[in-house]
Amino acid sequence: MVLDGVCGGKLVKRAAMSFKKKSFLGNIKIYAPYFQYLKPVKRSFIGGMLAGVIYGVAGGFGLPFLLYKAIPVIFADPRPELILMVMYVAIFPIAMTVRGVSGFINTYLISYCGMRVLLQIQSNVLEKLQQLPMSFYHKNTVGDLMARVLGDAMALQQVLTKVANDLVKQPVTMLSAVGALIYLAFQEKNGLFLIMFIATVPLIILPLRIFGKKILKRAKQVQAQSGDISKLVSENLSAVREIRAFNLQEAEMTRFDHALDNFCHLSMKVVKYGQIIRPTIEIIGVFCVSGALVYMIQQNIEAVAVAMLGALYMAYEPVKKFGEIHMSLKRGEAALQRIEYILNESNVVPEPEKPEPLGEITGRVELEGVHFRYLEEWVLRDINLTIEPGTSVALVGPSGAGKSTVADLIPRFYDVEKGSVKIDGQDVRTVSKHALRSVISVVSQDTFLFNETVLNNIRVGNPAATDEQVYEAARHAYAHDFILELDDGYETVVGERGTRLSGGQKQRIAIARAFLKQSPILILDEATSALDSESEEKIQTALEELIRNKTVIVIAHRFSTIRNADKIAVFDEGQIVGFGPHDELYTGNAVYKQLYDRQFSGD
Repeated sequence: MVLDGVCGGKLVKRAAMSFKKKSFLGNIKIYAPYFQYLKPVKRSFIGGMLAGVIYGVAGGFGLPFLLYKAIPVIFADPRPELILMVMYVAIFPIAMTVRGVSGFINTYLISYCGMRVLLQIQSNVLEKLQQLPMSFYHKNTVGDLMARVLGDAMALQQVLTKVANDLVKQPVTMLSAVGALIYLAFQEKNGLFLIMFIATVPLIILPLRIFGKKILKRAKQVQAQSGDISKLVSENLSAVREIRAFNLQEAEMTRFDHALDNFCHLSMKVVKYGQIIRPTIEIIGVFCVSGALVYMIQQNIEAVAVAMLGALYMAYEPVKKFGEIHMSLKRGEAALQRIEYILNESNVVPEPEKPEPLGEITGRVELEGVHFRYLEEWVLRDINLTIEPGTSVALVGPSGAGKSTVADLIPRFYDVEKGSVKIDGQDVRTVSKHALRSVISVVSQDTFLFNETVLNNIRVGNPAATDEQVYEAARHAYAHDFILELDDGYETVVGERGTRLSGGQKQRIAIARAFLKQSPILILDEATSALDSESEEKIQTALEELIRNKTVIVIAHRFSTIRNADKIAVFDEGQIVGFGPHDELYTGNAVYKQLYDRQFSGD
């Protein structure tokens, strides 16, 4: 993918270093690495650039030159013949047609290229998010990440489109206009026009630098506030039941309105600093043009006055555009920094450089001297655990003891800090994550269903499965009957996050996925926690068939789901303090006995 060779490597590092540049060219350099995205559409890009050159030459040099040549003929005394005058007059609509058509072609082709760039950026950012470890999502909200993938990528695309569109047209227009000024000045043997034009450049650069710093600061705040708004909306829509249950509607609207007010205030700051630059440059320019007009009258060079004023206008117009480009670059820089926060994030669970084949799996799982921590807090310390093929081991212990963390280390959702996790004697860090996870089924406590049909949600376990295989998996999970009672049976769309199904139904769909996958290693993380007693009994019967000849790791707080496990590992404060069958642990392990008695004391 492009991500590995472009976004994940030297390209992003060069772009990040370019942020240190403060000049106009430095602002452009930070985007330079991303022009590699234009390779797939290079023909359209080159065509757009050529059209931009024609547009710039036609306006910058062509119009003043035509004015200089045509005006004296048209207004000559005596008047020229009608056909000659029509020929000279016709030059202007022809020139403007060429300029207009080339400008349209330039804008259209560059906009197309910009859209292709946007799609690549969004695709690569999302691809990088797929590769980042679970720990990355612990420190970043879903709403903020959505704002970076969608909003910031769109802002970056708009900047790239505008810059690519104007960065050719405007310099060519200005250079052509300056060329026309030079030509006309030499015709009149007077170079004061050039001196006047050059003298205004420092006056124009000054507001660019002043307002550029302000707009970058405010643009960063706007982008961050946009992420906060996305976060609030995501939280609100994900917690519909809780908000109504606790009557939080008014409080949520107050939070949201406050965030919108902040966003509006910061956005208007960006508008203020962004829009003030154009009239500032126009005021400077009009004084210079007025001075030039007075000078021409004094020097009695009215004959070329129109042409020279036209050239001056065509020269100042690109300068005003440079101001807008500068402001756009500053706004885009804020978006680019937020996108590169993702692209530059190091993957602490990397793919091995040379993945080893996994081979035929029997299901032996070993944790040897495993240490793991979240940030600075140690969660697991010196864990040694061996799970033989075809056996089931339950992990029990108080909340926060490290049970789920052990389960997450096996499919490499995280990597160990010290020690190793092995499958059939092979360190999981030496095989590709795709190959590793293809032999592991995970049924989590928080079941996620896609806004798809029931059939497709079960088929997640094995995308190549036939419909009949899906039905069979559903029967094993005791889900087939309730699925047939739905409005459209297996073709029923379950709604976002499976809102049309009950908690128990969703978990049976998730268990059906595991049946369909038929992997040699099965992890059940509170897999039956949302089931009623009748459903749980059915699932327990189904699990007896599912776990046959498989290695099973069961994490559960309900002891009724783990009593039949071959072995039970007792966790406390990140360590294993007991290992064995239920009867042995109940009589010989104080932690296990306390947990067990506490749960059943009310029965």
